[in-house]
Amino acid sequence: MALSESQPCNSACTCSIHLSRSSGILLHPTSLHGRYGVGELGPEAFEFIDFLQAAGQKLWQVLPLNPTGYGDSPYQCFSAFAGNPLLISLDRLAEIGVLDRAELRYAPKFCDCEVEFGRVIPHKRDQLLSAARTFFRDSSPQQRAELDAFREAQRRWLPDFALFMAAKEAHGGVAWTEWDPALRARKPKALADWRERLAAQIADHEYWQFEFFRQWRSIQTRCAERGIHIMGDAPIYVAHDSADVWANQNSFWLDEAGRPLTVAGVPPDYFSATGQLWGNPIYRWDLMRESGYQWWIDRLRAIFGLFEIIRLDHFRGFEAYWEVPAGEPTAVNGKWVEGPGRELFIALRNALGNLPVVAENLGVITPEVEALRKEFGFPGMAIAQFAFSKDEQAPSFRPHNYVRNLVAYTGGHDNDTMIGWWRSGVEDSTRTEAELRKEKTDTAAYFGVTKEQLDREVNWLFIRAVYASVARIVLVPMQDVLGLGSEARMNVPGTMGRNWKWRMKPGSLTSELAERLREFTRIYER
Repeated sequence: MALSESQPCNSACTCSIHLSRSSGILLHPTSLHGRYGVGELGPEAFEFIDFLQAAGQKLWQVLPLNPTGYGDSPYQCFSAFAGNPLLISLDRLAEIGVLDRAELRYAPKFCDCEVEFGRVIPHKRDQLLSAARTFFRDSSPQQRAELDAFREAQRRWLPDFALFMAAKEAHGGVAWTEWDPALRARKPKALADWRERLAAQIADHEYWQFEFFRQWRSIQTRCAERGIHIMGDAPIYVAHDSADVWANQNSFWLDEAGRPLTVAGVPPDYFSATGQLWGNPIYRWDLMRESGYQWWIDRLRAIFGLFEIIRLDHFRGFEAYWEVPAGEPTAVNGKWVEGPGRELFIALRNALGNLPVVAENLGVITPEVEALRKEFGFPGMAIAQFAFSKDEQAPSFRPHNYVRNLVAYTGGHDNDTMIGWWRSGVEDSTRTEAELRKEKTDTAAYFGVTKEQLDREVNWLFIRAVYASVARIVLVPMQDVLGLGSEARMNVPGTMGRNWKWRMKPGSLTSELAERLREFTRIYER
């Protein structure tokens, strides 16, 4: 069912997402299995889409698909517009003749349970360089014309991104604030000189973006054929070391050298006595307003070209955001600053029409934030894993309290898996022994089962509960469908080294698993 053909929940519905009662799976493409060390947009992605259809699912949610930078995080990217070349399928490049299929047989042996970024990135880059050399040497006039058409279609961001990446490599990978001063400041002569000097490298990056978007279009086509909608993710902030900030320095609070004056984060709360210091530069909302929020219009237009629905991360920051002076060691000494609020979303809606947006409204949420969300009909989120925690939102996360205009999860990419959460102790969280006992006792009482039954299948009890709820959309991380423990956790906020690496092992997508999910969708009419 196409989004435009779906029926609203009732005659008075103000939902921004016109999608019937549905369920889906959260799985980032890097977590797909495959021979080359990282999930790709190739055969394994098509296999997963077919599994979703067999399992009766209607949604595939992914994390941001942009090129990752610091810490390999999809939330710290070199561009909010570009695609991640790591996701390009080498097998599909071989199919079109720009890679030698015989050489791919000798690819290194990579771990099949996690992404070894330190090994995968250089190997993948060598293969992509080889593909680019072949394309520019052997491509037909028609193929060159297709690349030129892509460049023209993406002219608002592609030239700056390709130059940014080529210049970053030419400067040894350091942040753009450490580049040649004239290039850092985007002096016209310096831009022209560096474009000429790095013409070949710039062309490589443009070609990789061409291939990424071509492969993603085939993913979109396969999903449409199988009745699957794709839901993406839009972080509110962009990384400081990105083409977005370098090319739009006036749109951020920066000093004359390009360094942030203020940075983003969240204040101290139940889970962190010092808050979270993200370090992203803060937008100059006053100047963005003068342009009619054109950068945001361009950004969301690009994102909606990739996805039918987007999860808008840290939605509360659009109403008011936590601003911390640059250089502070923690987020404690910040302050709340009024955000663009409804004015931004009116501009976006006027330019783009209906906004199929899910508002990430987790954490300490004020009535003003909820009023903004409801005014535009954006569904909020509920995380069932928090239903019996000390979080003030816990009662609203219990499935019997859900509302229809809601996206319900067992857990999210920042949470432990359901199995990992259930088996964890106080050493793994901020809970005390008493709070841990109460959480587990309340969970068992809620489901009316014994602790032994929860030990066996706590993941499926929670999956059933969110499926049975009135929430219009339900999404379950693939790790919970597979019943995996903490070893499969995607991210632990505030830590480095083990995040974003989990991969699904070959053979995980069984017919038995698909049938179990399909039966849930039948029983609970999803």
